[in-house]
Amino acid sequence: MVSRNAIVVSDDAQIKSMLCRILGPKQWTIEGAADNLAALRLVEARKFDLILTSEKTSGKEDIEFLRKIRGMHPHTRVIILTDETTQADVIAAIRENAFSYFSKPISLSLLASIVEHAIEEPCWDDGIEIASATPGWICLRVRCDMKTAERLMQFFHEMTDLPESEREVLATAFRELLMNAIEHGGKFDPEQYVEISYVRTRRAVALRIKDPGEGFSLEKIPHSAIMNPPDEPLRHLTYREAENLRPGGFGVLLVKNSIDELLYNEKGNEVVLVKYVDRTSAVAD
Repeated sequence: MVSRNAIVVSDDAQIKSMLCRILGPKQWTIEGAADNLAALRLVEARKFDLILTSEKTSGKEDIEFLRKIRGMHPHTRVIILTDETTQADVIAAIRENAFSYFSKPISLSLLASIVEHAIEEPCWDDGIEIASATPGWICLRVRCDMKTAERLMQFFHEMTDLPESEREVLATAFRELLMNAIEHGGKFDPEQYVEISYVRTRRAVALRIKDPGEGFSLEKIPHSAIMNPPDEPLRHLTYREAENLRPGGFGVLLVKNSIDELLYNEKGNEVVLVKYVDRTSAVAD
């Protein structure tokens, strides 16, 4: 068995326990470091596969730490935990190929899921690429596989400045359409990429998703709940069962009911969703 090594800079007992639970059975060696400088000394001595920073440092400090790691071992998976962050820090972390990024309060269950992905994902460096980024307009290319999508969702959570309740609604809608694009448009082909644009104006957030597929028509998807007539709200389930499709089909309908605007292009491989953040002033103007 190939020996693999991790460094944890965090002194949080729950995070350390979680790492031991996940990495221990897989025969990982876990070393602690008092701070980023101590971690760098360890990395200078030998290669590590996974590094978790401390949640007591700022995003800027950890990104500088990440750059130094990249100079020595480009493929090391670094998960940034931080107590102070900005959208610019999150974008910089993506540019520097951070595996993931968490600011306080940190969800231990989400962090555990990302750690699982980090130790299982064989190829990840080119999974999320920034094509362009300004404070109000971010363009990404995302590889068509589920683990990359989950990594993207965590970055999305960190870079979105909406109140928590609105952010969760938008994230749920975005995730549903992203998964559709990767599954139906990209066919889970890791050689294919989905294009994503995130636009933040003073009164709205708009997300554009373009997949590499042939597209579809909303009027020709009998397996989706959005096509059900009002008096038959579950008709699509009969079709899905007959076609041996997995249970579901409510995604597009739920998205349409949770955000303010949902627009598809003529081909059906590109969608824009809009969430208003200041309805009063938008109507007044």
